[in-house]
Amino acid sequence: MIAREAGIDPKMLELLVCPLTKGRLSYDDERQELVSEKAKLAYPIRDGVPIMLASEARPLED
Repeated sequence: MIAREAGIDPKMLELLVCPLTKGRLSYDDERQELVSEKAKLAYPIRDGVPIMLASEARPLED
């Protein structure tokens, strides 16, 4: 699911964690983002590369 659509290795996604909370990330296929519920941030995926910078993340709406 993730690897084919976002161009990311699924094994890599198993290893990625939120840089702020070190918590798990979920994948939002529609928005092409990795979501940290704990940090309430969504990290964008650009050209198949997750941008794991808080300054680049989108705040989640409540």
